[in-house]
Amino acid sequence: MPVKITIIGLGQIGASIGLALATHKDKVVTTGHDKDYSVEQRAKKLGVVNETNHNLPSSVENADLVILALPVNEIRETLGYIAQDLRKDAVVVETSPVKVEVAKWVQDTLPETAHYVGVVPAIGPAHLDLTTSGLDSAKADLFERGIFLVSAPSRTPGEAVKLVTDLVKLLGSTSILTDVVESDGLMASSYLLPRLASTALLNGTMNQPGWNEVKKSASRGYFAATSALLDNSIDGLALLTEQNRANVIHSLNVMINSLLDLRDDLENEDHDSLVKRLKSAKEGREKWLAEREKADWTRIPSEEIEKPSLMESLLGSKLGKLGKSGNK
Repeated sequence: MPVKITIIGLGQIGASIGLALATHKDKVVTTGHDKDYSVEQRAKKLGVVNETNHNLPSSVENADLVILALPVNEIRETLGYIAQDLRKDAVVVETSPVKVEVAKWVQDTLPETAHYVGVVPAIGPAHLDLTTSGLDSAKADLFERGIFLVSAPSRTPGEAVKLVTDLVKLLGSTSILTDVVESDGLMASSYLLPRLASTALLNGTMNQPGWNEVKKSASRGYFAATSALLDNSIDGLALLTEQNRANVIHSLNVMINSLLDLRDDLENEDHDSLVKRLKSAKEGREKWLAEREKADWTRIPSEEIEKPSLMESLLGSKLGKLGKSGNK
Protein backbone atom coordinates (compact mmCIF):
# COMPACT_ATOMS: atom_id res chain seq x y z
CA MET A 1 0.00 0.00 0.00
CA PRO A 2 1.21 3.52 -0.73
CA VAL A 3 2.34 5.82 2.05
CA LYS A 4 -0.25 8.34 3.22
CA ILE A 5 0.98 11.91 3.69
CA THR A 6 -1.23 14.84 4.63
CA ILE A 7 -0.02 18.36 3.84
CA ILE A 8 -1.76 21.09 5.81
CA GLY A 9 -1.16 24.49 4.24
CA LEU A 10 -0.86 24.67 0.45
CA GLY A 11 1.22 27.81 0.07
CA GLN A 12 4.66 27.89 -1.48
CA ILE A 13 6.28 25.44 0.96
CA GLY A 14 3.46 22.92 1.28
CA ALA A 15 2.59 22.95 -2.41
CA SER A 16 6.25 22.59 -3.43
CA ILE A 17 6.55 19.54 -1.18
CA GLY A 18 3.45 18.11 -2.83
CA LEU A 19 4.76 18.74 -6.34
CA ALA A 20 8.10 17.10 -5.50
CA LEU A 21 6.32 14.05 -4.07
CA ALA A 22 4.08 13.81 -7.14
CA THR A 23 6.89 12.05 -8.99
CA HIS A 24 6.60 9.17 -6.51
CA LYS A 25 2.93 8.36 -7.10
CA ASP A 26 3.57 4.63 -6.92
CA LYS A 27 4.84 5.01 -3.35
CA VAL A 28 3.06 8.03 -1.90
CA VAL A 29 -0.53 9.26 -1.73
CA THR A 30 -0.92 12.87 -0.64
CA THR A 31 -3.93 14.59 0.86
CA GLY A 32 -4.02 18.36 0.97
CA HIS A 33 -5.82 20.72 3.31
CA ASP A 34 -5.93 24.50 3.28
CA LYS A 35 -8.20 26.87 5.17
CA ASP A 36 -9.04 28.41 1.78
CA TYR A 37 -11.23 25.92 -0.06
CA SER A 38 -10.45 27.48 -3.45
CA VAL A 39 -6.72 26.95 -2.83
CA GLU A 40 -7.39 23.28 -2.11
CA GLN A 41 -9.23 22.84 -5.37
CA ARG A 42 -6.60 24.65 -7.42
CA ALA A 43 -3.87 22.60 -5.77
CA LYS A 44 -5.59 19.38 -6.79
CA LYS A 45 -6.00 20.60 -10.37
CA LEU A 46 -2.31 21.54 -10.50
CA GLY A 47 -1.31 18.06 -9.34
CA VAL A 48 0.05 19.25 -6.00
CA VAL A 49 -1.88 16.56 -4.11
CA ASN A 50 -3.79 13.45 -5.05
CA GLU A 51 -6.85 14.46 -3.10
CA THR A 52 -8.11 17.13 -0.73
CA ASN A 53 -10.07 17.09 2.51
CA HIS A 54 -11.47 20.34 3.83
CA ASN A 55 -12.37 18.76 7.16
CA LEU A 56 -9.15 19.34 9.11
CA PRO A 57 -9.42 16.56 11.75
CA SER A 58 -10.47 13.88 9.26
CA SER A 59 -7.70 14.90 6.85
CA VAL A 60 -5.09 13.41 9.21
CA GLU A 61 -6.94 10.31 10.41
CA ASN A 62 -5.14 7.84 8.15
CA ALA A 63 -1.89 9.70 7.58
CA ASP A 64 1.49 8.14 8.35
CA LEU A 65 3.06 11.58 8.06
CA VAL A 66 1.43 14.98 8.66
CA ILE A 67 3.21 18.10 7.39
CA LEU A 68 2.19 21.47 8.82
CA ALA A 69 3.37 24.05 6.27
CA LEU A 70 1.75 26.96 8.08
CA PRO A 71 2.52 30.44 9.39
CA VAL A 72 3.67 30.17 13.00
CA ASN A 73 0.58 31.97 14.27
CA GLU A 74 -1.62 29.14 12.91
CA ILE A 75 0.35 26.17 14.23
CA ARG A 76 -0.83 25.98 17.83
CA GLU A 77 -4.49 26.09 16.94
CA THR A 78 -4.01 23.53 14.18
CA LEU A 79 -2.23 21.14 16.54
CA GLY A 80 -5.21 21.34 18.84
CA TYR A 81 -7.64 20.52 16.04
CA ILE A 82 -5.76 17.44 14.83
CA ALA A 83 -4.30 16.00 18.05
CA GLN A 84 -7.08 13.54 18.86
CA ASP A 85 -7.42 12.29 15.29
CA LEU A 86 -3.80 11.33 14.67
CA ARG A 87 -3.27 7.64 14.23
CA LYS A 88 -0.90 5.74 16.50
CA ASP A 89 2.78 6.44 15.67
CA ALA A 90 1.94 9.17 13.19
CA VAL A 91 4.82 11.58 12.60
CA VAL A 92 4.00 15.30 12.69
CA VAL A 93 6.37 17.69 10.92
CA GLU A 94 6.15 21.49 10.89
CA THR A 95 8.17 23.96 8.85
CA SER A 96 8.21 27.10 11.03
CA PRO A 97 11.56 28.97 11.17
CA VAL A 98 11.37 29.21 14.99
CA LYS A 99 11.32 25.98 16.98
CA VAL A 100 11.74 26.42 20.76
CA GLU A 101 8.25 27.81 21.34
CA VAL A 102 6.62 25.49 18.80
CA ALA A 103 8.23 22.47 20.49
CA LYS A 104 6.54 23.54 23.75
CA TRP A 105 3.17 23.72 21.98
CA VAL A 106 3.73 20.25 20.60
CA GLN A 107 4.60 18.84 24.02
CA ASP A 108 1.46 20.38 25.51
CA THR A 109 -0.85 19.34 22.69
CA LEU A 110 0.07 16.13 20.88
CA PRO A 111 -0.68 12.72 22.37
CA GLU A 112 2.23 10.54 23.48
CA THR A 113 1.42 8.13 20.65
CA ALA A 114 2.40 10.72 18.02
CA HIS A 115 5.96 11.79 17.19
CA TYR A 116 7.17 15.30 16.39
CA VAL A 117 10.05 16.39 14.16
CA GLY A 118 10.66 20.04 13.32
CA VAL A 119 12.23 21.12 10.04
CA VAL A 120 13.39 24.43 8.63
CA PRO A 121 13.68 24.25 4.83
CA ALA A 122 16.13 26.40 2.89
CA ILE A 123 15.31 26.55 -0.79
CA GLY A 124 17.78 25.51 -3.44
CA PRO A 125 20.16 27.90 -5.24
CA ALA A 126 18.08 27.96 -8.43
CA HIS A 127 15.32 29.88 -6.67
CA LEU A 128 17.16 32.26 -4.36
CA ASP A 129 15.78 35.22 -6.31
CA LEU A 130 12.17 34.06 -5.99
CA THR A 131 10.24 36.86 -4.28
CA THR A 132 6.67 35.65 -4.73
CA SER A 133 4.78 33.44 -2.30
CA GLY A 134 1.65 31.32 -2.17
CA LEU A 135 0.42 28.41 -4.27
CA ASP A 136 1.26 30.08 -7.58
CA SER A 137 4.94 30.30 -6.61
CA ALA A 138 5.25 26.58 -5.80
CA LYS A 139 8.00 24.69 -7.64
CA ALA A 140 8.64 20.96 -7.83
CA ASP A 141 12.38 21.66 -7.55
CA LEU A 142 12.15 24.41 -4.94
CA PHE A 143 14.27 22.43 -2.47
CA GLU A 144 16.66 20.87 -4.99
CA ARG A 145 20.21 21.08 -3.56
CA GLY A 146 18.95 22.95 -0.53
CA ILE A 147 19.09 21.95 3.13
CA PHE A 148 16.62 21.14 5.88
CA LEU A 149 17.53 21.77 9.49
CA VAL A 150 16.00 18.81 11.34
CA SER A 151 15.36 18.86 15.08
CA ALA A 152 13.41 16.49 17.31
CA PRO A 153 12.89 15.94 21.05
CA SER A 154 15.45 13.61 22.62
CA ARG A 155 12.98 10.76 23.05
CA THR A 156 11.80 10.77 19.45
CA PRO A 157 12.20 7.27 17.95
CA GLY A 158 15.00 6.95 15.42
CA GLU A 159 12.50 5.60 12.91
CA ALA A 160 10.54 8.84 13.05
CA VAL A 161 13.65 10.96 12.46
CA LYS A 162 14.75 8.65 9.68
CA LEU A 163 11.34 8.91 8.07
CA VAL A 164 11.73 12.68 7.89
CA THR A 165 15.35 12.74 6.71
CA ASP A 166 14.52 10.31 3.91
CA LEU A 167 11.54 12.46 2.97
CA VAL A 168 13.99 15.35 2.69
CA LYS A 169 16.06 13.25 0.27
CA LEU A 170 12.99 12.75 -1.90
CA LEU A 171 12.70 16.52 -2.10
CA GLY A 172 16.29 16.74 -3.39
CA SER A 173 17.68 18.28 -0.21
CA THR A 174 20.20 17.47 2.50
CA SER A 175 19.25 17.06 6.16
CA ILE A 176 21.37 18.62 8.88
CA LEU A 177 20.55 17.35 12.36
CA THR A 178 20.40 20.03 15.01
CA ASP A 179 18.37 20.93 18.10
CA VAL A 180 15.68 23.55 18.55
CA VAL A 181 17.97 26.00 20.38
CA GLU A 182 20.70 25.90 17.73
CA SER A 183 18.11 26.05 14.95
CA ASP A 184 16.60 29.22 16.41
CA GLY A 185 20.04 30.79 16.71
CA LEU A 186 20.74 30.16 13.05
CA MET A 187 17.36 31.48 11.96
CA ALA A 188 17.81 34.75 13.84
CA SER A 189 20.61 35.72 11.46
CA SER A 190 19.62 34.01 8.22
CA TYR A 191 15.84 34.38 8.28
CA LEU A 192 14.69 37.09 10.68
CA LEU A 193 17.51 39.63 10.45
CA PRO A 194 17.10 40.24 6.67
CA ARG A 195 13.39 40.90 7.18
CA LEU A 196 14.02 43.29 10.05
CA ALA A 197 16.75 45.01 8.03
CA SER A 198 14.22 45.51 5.24
CA THR A 199 11.82 46.95 7.80
CA ALA A 200 14.46 49.36 9.11
CA LEU A 201 15.40 50.50 5.61
CA LEU A 202 11.78 51.13 4.66
CA ASN A 203 10.95 52.98 7.86
CA GLY A 204 14.21 54.90 7.68
CA THR A 205 13.52 56.19 4.18
CA MET A 206 9.77 56.35 3.66
CA ASN A 207 9.24 58.22 6.92
CA GLN A 208 11.86 60.86 6.20
CA PRO A 209 11.39 64.29 4.57
CA GLY A 210 12.05 64.12 0.87
CA TRP A 211 10.60 60.63 0.32
CA ASN A 212 8.28 61.96 -2.37
CA GLU A 213 11.37 62.77 -4.41
CA VAL A 214 13.49 59.81 -3.30
CA LYS A 215 10.86 57.27 -4.35
CA LYS A 216 11.16 58.42 -7.96
CA SER A 217 14.77 57.28 -8.11
CA ALA A 218 14.47 54.18 -5.87
CA SER A 219 15.29 51.31 -8.21
CA ARG A 220 16.72 47.80 -8.31
CA GLY A 221 18.95 48.08 -5.25
CA TYR A 222 16.15 49.45 -3.10
CA PHE A 223 13.75 46.82 -4.40
CA ALA A 224 16.20 44.00 -3.65
CA ALA A 225 17.06 45.29 -0.19
CA THR A 226 13.40 45.55 0.82
CA SER A 227 12.15 42.33 -0.78
CA ALA A 228 12.73 40.19 2.31
CA LEU A 229 9.40 41.37 3.73
CA LEU A 230 7.35 40.09 0.82
CA ASP A 231 6.87 36.47 1.90
CA ASN A 232 5.61 37.04 5.44
CA SER A 233 2.42 38.09 7.13
CA ILE A 234 3.11 40.94 9.55
CA ASP A 235 1.50 39.14 12.48
CA GLY A 236 3.50 36.00 11.74
CA LEU A 237 6.79 37.88 11.43
CA ALA A 238 6.17 39.76 14.67
CA LEU A 239 5.43 36.50 16.49
CA LEU A 240 8.52 34.78 15.10
CA THR A 241 10.67 37.72 16.16
CA GLU A 242 9.23 37.79 19.67
CA GLN A 243 9.58 34.03 20.10
CA ASN A 244 13.27 34.27 19.18
CA ARG A 245 13.84 37.47 21.16
CA ALA A 246 17.31 36.90 22.65
CA ASN A 247 18.85 35.63 19.42
CA VAL A 248 17.28 38.43 17.38
CA ILE A 249 18.52 41.11 19.77
CA HIS A 250 22.03 39.71 19.47
CA SER A 251 21.82 39.66 15.65
CA LEU A 252 20.48 43.23 15.58
CA ASN A 253 23.32 44.40 17.81
CA VAL A 254 25.87 42.82 15.49
CA MET A 255 24.30 44.53 12.49
CA ILE A 256 24.05 47.87 14.29
CA ASN A 257 27.77 47.66 15.08
CA SER A 258 28.48 46.94 11.43
CA LEU A 259 26.50 50.03 10.40
CA LEU A 260 28.33 52.10 13.00
CA ASP A 261 31.64 50.94 11.54
CA LEU A 262 30.58 52.26 8.14
CA ARG A 263 29.45 55.52 9.69
CA ASP A 264 32.76 55.87 11.54
CA ASP A 265 34.71 55.36 8.32
CA LEU A 266 32.77 58.21 6.74
CA GLU A 267 33.07 60.51 9.74
CA ASN A 268 36.80 59.83 9.95
CA GLU A 269 37.19 60.16 6.18
CA ASP A 270 38.92 56.78 6.20
CA HIS A 271 38.70 55.85 2.53
CA ASP A 272 40.87 52.74 2.82
CA SER A 273 38.82 51.27 5.66
CA LEU A 274 35.57 51.98 3.84
CA VAL A 275 36.80 50.29 0.66
CA LYS A 276 38.04 47.35 2.70
CA ARG A 277 34.62 46.84 4.30
CA LEU A 278 32.78 47.13 0.98
CA LYS A 279 35.18 44.73 -0.70
CA SER A 280 34.93 42.24 2.16
CA ALA A 281 31.14 42.26 1.93
CA LYS A 282 31.12 41.81 -1.85
CA GLU A 283 33.65 38.97 -1.75
CA GLY A 284 31.78 37.31 1.11
CA ARG A 285 28.56 37.35 -0.84
CA GLU A 286 30.22 35.91 -3.93
CA LYS A 287 31.75 33.13 -1.85
CA TRP A 288 28.41 32.37 -0.21
CA LEU A 289 26.63 32.17 -3.59
CA ALA A 290 29.33 29.88 -4.97
CA GLU A 291 28.99 27.58 -1.97
CA ARG A 292 25.22 27.60 -2.26
CA GLU A 293 25.48 26.71 -5.94
CA LYS A 294 27.89 23.87 -5.19
CA ALA A 295 25.66 22.67 -2.35
CA ASP A 296 28.35 20.45 -0.86
CA TRP A 297 27.04 20.73 2.69
CA THR A 298 27.92 18.69 5.73
CA ARG A 299 25.92 15.52 5.63
CA ILE A 300 24.50 13.50 8.50
CA PRO A 301 27.09 10.98 9.79
CA SER A 302 26.00 7.53 8.77
CA GLU A 303 26.49 6.16 12.28
CA GLU A 304 23.80 8.49 13.62
CA ILE A 305 21.07 6.83 11.59
CA GLU A 306 21.42 3.19 10.66
CA LYS A 307 17.84 2.75 9.53
CA PRO A 308 16.00 1.47 6.45
CA SER A 309 15.18 3.77 3.57
CA LEU A 310 12.06 5.93 3.60
CA MET A 311 9.92 3.46 1.72
CA GLU A 312 11.26 0.52 3.71
CA SER A 313 10.45 2.41 6.89
CA LEU A 314 6.94 3.20 5.79
CA LEU A 315 6.12 -0.12 4.18
CA GLY A 316 8.07 -2.50 6.36
CA SER A 317 8.94 -0.91 9.69
CA LYS A 318 6.89 -0.68 12.85
CA LEU A 319 5.65 2.75 11.80
CA GLY A 320 4.64 1.49 8.38
CA LYS A 321 2.93 -1.62 9.71
CA LEU A 322 0.97 0.35 12.26
CA GLY A 323 0.05 2.80 9.54
CA LYS A 324 -1.49 0.06 7.43
CA SER A 325 -3.36 -1.54 10.29
CA GLY A 326 -5.58 1.49 10.84
CA ASN A 327 -4.91 1.52 14.59
CA LYS A 328 -5.16 4.74 16.54
